[in-house]
Amino acid sequence: MNSPATIAEAEVIHRSNSFDLRSCTGTSVDNGLLTSSSHIPTRWITDAGITSPSGLISPLTPRTNNHSVSGHEVHNWVASMSLADFVRQKFIPEFVENKRSAGRAHFHDLLKFIVLTDDEVHASADTSGRRITKRNTIANWPYMGSLRLCDISEETVQHITSTALASGYALQTVTHIRNVIRTIYSHAIKACGYTGKNPAELVPLPAVVHRDKHVLTLIELKEVMKLMRFPESVIALFALLTDMNMVEISGLQWQYVNLSGNALLVGEDWIPAKTIAVRNQWYRGEFRPVSISRKRILPVPDLLCSILRDLRSRRQFTRPLDFVLASHSGSPIYPGNVAKRRLKSIGQSCDMPWLSWNVFSRTHFTLKSEHGRHLHKEYAKVLPLHMW
Repeated sequence: MNSPATIAEAEVIHRSNSFDLRSCTGTSVDNGLLTSSSHIPTRWITDAGITSPSGLISPLTPRTNNHSVSGHEVHNWVASMSLADFVRQKFIPEFVENKRSAGRAHFHDLLKFIVLTDDEVHASADTSGRRITKRNTIANWPYMGSLRLCDISEETVQHITSTALASGYALQTVTHIRNVIRTIYSHAIKACGYTGKNPAELVPLPAVVHRDKHVLTLIELKEVMKLMRFPESVIALFALLTDMNMVEISGLQWQYVNLSGNALLVGEDWIPAKTIAVRNQWYRGEFRPVSISRKRILPVPDLLCSILRDLRSRRQFTRPLDFVLASHSGSPIYPGNVAKRRLKSIGQSCDMPWLSWNVFSRTHFTLKSEHGRHLHKEYAKVLPLHMW
């Protein structure tokens, strides 16, 4: 049986050969950065838990009593990690979780194409021509999660992007997948001591093939508008009669809509008669001010003024802070969701599968250049009477 002195001596030796885990880019072990999974999304946690090499202090400067870790040792540890482990242990807590909610959602949506998550959400083929929530699993998707960082090459990244393109994903989505891989490696290099190459840096993507930019004629506009109801009819009118984009339309509140004949003071803003003050936007579930360059005052044409007065006469959601386009619960209506549920089906019915909100915006600018100040007279000829 060991004596107390022997045990104490062993503890001293153990401490001198161990590393201090109490420092990691301004955080402590208690916050779970290296040794706990408390703040990592559940879907990225495995039964294996989160581990770290004995004594590693992130990013590059381990502190010990009598021992230090060289940059080469740090690189070897990071390089030997599987991509899935690095994403769970380092990339998500240190990089993704510091983004805004929209940024976090963006990375989590795209990581499912790269690393198979614990809830087994697979990448899936988009063969229907539109995004749907539940998609069929693609067999043999080339997930990279089991590969070590040092084993992933340009060919590996090229394989996953080629598979995504062949499976029907848009070039923009494939570009995002490649860029997320590049960002993972950039974080490994800048913050974690990895000295290998970034395999996504030189992976080329096919050139963008620009589709014809469709514009509605007045006859086509009449055909489409007859099939519309709320909310798509109001969104279409905003796009046809103003230069507001979809996130600005979605984030518009009644306090910034002045339908009266007098100027209105809102906070420190004077809003002239029959105008809209563009001040906020709703994007990916986040309500925030627009950029300074997008702050502006827009006139409200008579047709849009009439529609807005009708909306303001509804029973609820007409207070200053309520959204002009409000759902049954009072939350803002997002035009992207309306496009999926209604606009695409209307386009199919009219033999216009390319119909989108951007088409309405382009139609506005095209018809305005053709008809000038007489445009509203042209609209009066083709828009349904109940809109007036």
